Amino acid sequence: MRRREFITLLGGAATAWPPAARAQQAERVRHIDILMNADDADLRSQHAAFLQFLKELGWTDGRNVQIDTRWAKGPADIRRYVTELAALAPDVIVITGTAAMSPMLEATRTVPIVFANVADPIGAGFVRNMAHPGGNVTGFVQLEYSLSGKWPELLKQIAPDVTRIAVLRDPTITSGIGQFAVIESVAPSLGMDVTAIDRRDAQEIERDIAAFAQSPHGGLILTASAMAVTHRELVIALAAKYKLPTVYYRRHFADTGGLISYGYDVLRAYRGIAGYVDRILKGEKPGDLPVQAPNKYELIINLKTAKALNLAIPQSLLATADELIE
Repeated sequence: MRRREFITLLGGAATAWPPAARAQQAERVRHIDILMNADDADLRSQHAAFLQFLKELGWTDGRNVQIDTRWAKGPADIRRYVTELAALAPDVIVITGTAAMSPMLEATRTVPIVFANVADPIGAGFVRNMAHPGGNVTGFVQLEYSLSGKWPELLKQIAPDVTRIAVLRDPTITSGIGQFAVIESVAPSLGMDVTAIDRRDAQEIERDIAAFAQSPHGGLILTASAMAVTHRELVIALAAKYKLPTVYYRRHFADTGGLISYGYDVLRAYRGIAGYVDRILKGEKPGDLPVQAPNKYELIINLKTAKALNLAIPQSLLATADELIE
């Protein structure tokens, strides 16, 4: 076959392709990398929801986007993965939690980053301000510090005899300090004394909670941190063992045996994150997208745990709960 005839035939075949096939051939595949905490069992469902939200926006893994997820278990994994991600330079990086943000920003100040489950991005130095974060970062915070003042109030409502609170926090992060400060400021008006438990090791946490439980009328508050996620089962077990009414910052704790949780709607946040990823892939800059705080918090009460603690939940609290776990 002559060269001219071959080119003519090839051109005719291309013209004969259906429009959808030609569009698929021309469609650019974008890259999203996700870094999540392997210790957080609840993140598996959040990850699945995020992928579904992206799909609803037209981004399907394996078609027009390639999505890779890394599950970090501890600081060594985080350091290794952030180095990989910076070198790969995907179109967007999605990060869950505070622990990976500092090393990620040390690794890259150019790759767009959208974060979730971060409590204090300004105090931690991740963004300049909420309305105009600047740089390559934006995202969704999991709480405003004022929320922390609600936790001792709920503890007093659900367990009126409590006069002593042990607050489990991570003092090495700004949000650990900020959450504790608000709790400490509110507690005296409720007739409560506050003690900080600043341990990150399981044995130390167990020892300190056991010592705290030796005196009567005690309760616990678990503040938001990676430490809280790592030791969630331990804290729930110790609260049950020593019959300590406990307030948690996220519904996953109440779902798995904790007494009561008051915190942000996680799935709503991931819908917003998917929206931001969509906008960045379409050309917007993360620094121009405002960091968003929750506009809805949910109250979850585990009635089975309340019964085990011999607590009679006030009707006013039952009426305001978003969900009651039997």
